[in-house]
Amino acid sequence: MAVLVALGAFLMTLAGGWTAQRVTDRRHLVLGLAGGLMLGVVGLDLLPEALRAAGEEVFGVPAALLLFVAGFLLAHLVERLLAARQAAHGGEEKEGRAPEVGLTAAAAMVGHSVMDGVAIGAAFQVGGGMGLAVALAVIAHDFADGFNTYTITSLYGNDRRKAIMMLVADALAPVVGAASTLFVTIPEQLLGCYLGLFGGVLLYLAAAEILPEAHHEHPARSTLLCTVAGAGFIWLVVGLAG
Repeated sequence: MAVLVALGAFLMTLAGGWTAQRVTDRRHLVLGLAGGLMLGVVGLDLLPEALRAAGEEVFGVPAALLLFVAGFLLAHLVERLLAARQAAHGGEEKEGRAPEVGLTAAAAMVGHSVMDGVAIGAAFQVGGGMGLAVALAVIAHDFADGFNTYTITSLYGNDRRKAIMMLVADALAPVVGAASTLFVTIPEQLLGCYLGLFGGVLLYLAAAEILPEAHHEHPARSTLLCTVAGAGFIWLVVGLAG
């Protein structure tokens, strides 16, 4: 049942990526929306869950928040190292961005989608009602995952073929994650730590890359409204899932 439900997440992820691909003539709006979706996912979904699951403190600070900061710094470090490596080897760089950064970020999104599938499978192990509730929440926000995966891969100068490849991988990931729960169970505290780390990575991508790019060429009010709408959409999803 968990694997069958995860197929809904597969379709929703593809729908998100297809939408991002179809509106490339309004790139600033796409990026503004993607930034808002990421901000909403981090602040309204990932961090609250991370704090709940990994509630232990380390030197007066919740472990999830320490990992959140570590994730932000890690994303910044990886981007700078890859950009420096590209420059040192004379590699191609698109508008100051190394294409490998986009692929690495998309791969992180794929890894997160695997964990979404794991969450579905684990919830079904608790009970059918819990499983369906978690599945609906995952399916609802997988549209944003697909949208963001395609957008961020393209933003860093990767071609359409690579963006679609990462989108398909992201769509398949929940199915793989759900199937894995037939064999393994991930401790809740470890899952909470992972969510904190991944939240920091996502916030860096949204705040340092996607939103500045969205407003660079088109500092329009409509772009800002798309950002607010993206965050509001995640709020709606979280509220309905709760």
